[in-house]
Amino acid sequence: MRTSVWRLVAILGIGAALLTGCGGSGGTVSVPVVERPDETESVDDDTLGATATEAASVPAPSDTVRAQRFDRGRMWTVENLPTSYFQEAHGVTPDDEWRTKARRGALRFGSGCSASFVSSRGLVMTNHHCAREHITDVRREGEALLKNGFYAAARSDERRAPDLHVDQLVEAENVTGTVYDGLREGREAGAQAREQRVQSLQEQLTAEASTRDSSLRVEVKALYQGARYTAYTYRRYEDVRLVMAPELQLGYFGGTEDNFTYPRYALDVAFFRVYTSEGEPLRPEHHFSWDTEGAQPNESVFAVGHPGSTSRLDMVSQLEYQRDHALPDRLEALRTRGDLLETYIRSNPDSSDRYGLRNTYFSIENTIKGQTGQLRGLRDSYLLARRDAAIQALQDSIRAVDSLRQSYGTIVERIGGLQQSKVVMAEKAGAFVTFANLELGSRILVRALHGYYYDFLRTRGAPPDRLEAIREDAEQVTDWPAGLEKEFLVAQFEEIRAAYGADHPTVQRLFKTRTPEEVAARLVEKSALMDSTRFLTLLDEGYRKSDDPSVPVIEALAPMFLNTNRQMQDVRASERTLNARLSRARLSVYGTTFPPDATRSLRLSDGRVRAYRYNGTTAPPFTTFYGLYDRYFSHNEEAWSLPARWATAVDSIDLDTPLNLVSTVDISGGSSGSALLNKDLEVVGVVFDSNMEALPNEYLYRRNGARAVAVDGRGILEALRTIYGADRLVEEITTSGEGPEG
Repeated sequence: MRTSVWRLVAILGIGAALLTGCGGSGGTVSVPVVERPDETESVDDDTLGATATEAASVPAPSDTVRAQRFDRGRMWTVENLPTSYFQEAHGVTPDDEWRTKARRGALRFGSGCSASFVSSRGLVMTNHHCAREHITDVRREGEALLKNGFYAAARSDERRAPDLHVDQLVEAENVTGTVYDGLREGREAGAQAREQRVQSLQEQLTAEASTRDSSLRVEVKALYQGARYTAYTYRRYEDVRLVMAPELQLGYFGGTEDNFTYPRYALDVAFFRVYTSEGEPLRPEHHFSWDTEGAQPNESVFAVGHPGSTSRLDMVSQLEYQRDHALPDRLEALRTRGDLLETYIRSNPDSSDRYGLRNTYFSIENTIKGQTGQLRGLRDSYLLARRDAAIQALQDSIRAVDSLRQSYGTIVERIGGLQQSKVVMAEKAGAFVTFANLELGSRILVRALHGYYYDFLRTRGAPPDRLEAIREDAEQVTDWPAGLEKEFLVAQFEEIRAAYGADHPTVQRLFKTRTPEEVAARLVEKSALMDSTRFLTLLDEGYRKSDDPSVPVIEALAPMFLNTNRQMQDVRASERTLNARLSRARLSVYGTTFPPDATRSLRLSDGRVRAYRYNGTTAPPFTTFYGLYDRYFSHNEEAWSLPARWATAVDSIDLDTPLNLVSTVDISGGSSGSALLNKDLEVVGVVFDSNMEALPNEYLYRRNGARAVAVDGRGILEALRTIYGADRLVEEITTSGEGPEG
């Protein structure tokens, strides 16, 4: 998904109705913290009675559930690594040279994944599932690159991927003081004031950076729910070319059946190359070399990437709202759209390939499975009890200090009260879960909403850059088949009617005596919004003044959407402010001994390669090509089928070679494509998934059975050599990119 009207909504200053933002407050208060013995990496931290930093000041009774040291995870910011802990647990001293290499070798890949430099000639490694969209983009007439894979035997064969960029972090600066400076002296600033300040500061810093280097841009990220702010300066590379990608059947081996499971046997890897503006391969100052010997059981490993989000600092009341309302509503919408897509793809395979619908379907199915696992975690009373223990310990610490009690003593209860306000609005807000989402909503409604806002702002004299931003988003809304559009429209209409009731004035205005199917059919047949070119022409001429049949539909729905969105956003703004204030108190009590929630900023997570017990047996730390071929020969199903060149290679490939591995590194969505590194920051794998046991780590980090799954570096090399004959690529990787150019 390359665009979303949520950006449009943000441009209007309205905010996203169903997305949780981050806010913050500044200032610190020092209080004593009782030191507790640290857990060692060799001990599982999922047993009752372990200790935690957050629970340090006020120990819980031994017969109750207690918070534990790493409950909030190990996604450390690179600028604030726990030096003493790394030395004690892993024998690593993260000095300036080590940190710089970790920071400069890592990349942010496109709009949602991670990657890394793995040679001195700008070679980039990420996941196949992160690259699918871009593999499709570089295909030529008659090619089926997803099905057949791609390898550039010579540098001249590497293909530039349109709309793809990678970002490299070059600098991180604490700007908390700048964000809060002058915002209502002596009082807590509201979320909107901070967000406006952040936006202005980000634009200012980007403008200053671009005078030095036009490739630089700055993102100001809220950390610790906004109690801290960091300005991250990235260098963007926009000439990125595909070098190698295996067949989809290998990149997604096991399909949805194996997704979020282990043992796994997927070759979920792809390679690109960054080029300079002169058309030559980039020579990065830092890259990760390859450890050809690979990782060993119990060896320390580190994942460096850009995890998207976690909710480990939320209150139990917030988690209960997610459990009872937000997640179930989202899953219901996802399943409906997934079923519609699956039916269409099965009946229209050629059209589905032409429109790239399989990628959308895989994304939806992946999200369904992931969020189902998260929901299962929230229904685990032990998980919530452990979160509650940490919150109670924090409250006890706050109440023990007069200044903290006066400023922060009632925040937990006030956050709980806001959840009740959200519950009142939940059903109606749930009707618009898919309204502006390009993977879940209709093209006509997304375009209509763009047109509605564009005309609204234009008639009120909005600045040209604001209008241009909306138009740019509108240009990114791609077409898809009429039959699928009709089904998605019907689903959206039925959800709105169910939430508001058939007698609601807007619902009656929308349908009159017609059914949702009839309204949808007329829109698909008559509306210019089915075609991107016709829509943009209509946008320039004045969409709302046209006689397009979508105009009365959006005139009815947009006010309903805006009203619901505004009410929910007002509550969420208050929630962000309170979250930030509570995080200020938390930092005052515990300092920065724990990492902030994931924010798609660069993080380095530590762990170990480790087996685990499940289903009465043990999941091994590594799987091999033996297992891949066993799946192939044992299952006569598409999910475990192999392309011909793989099937015939069974006698030539080294079946003992490790293919996938698991470790206790801490990851979340966005970590896909992260390099898995040894203590010397050499590549031993690339992270691509987690197991089901790790999905509740969205809310509480546990490693007893929770694992991150990676493609083993040895398996990658074996496949490149034996299956793909990619000698040029193997030599570049194994010689640190100093081999012949090829």
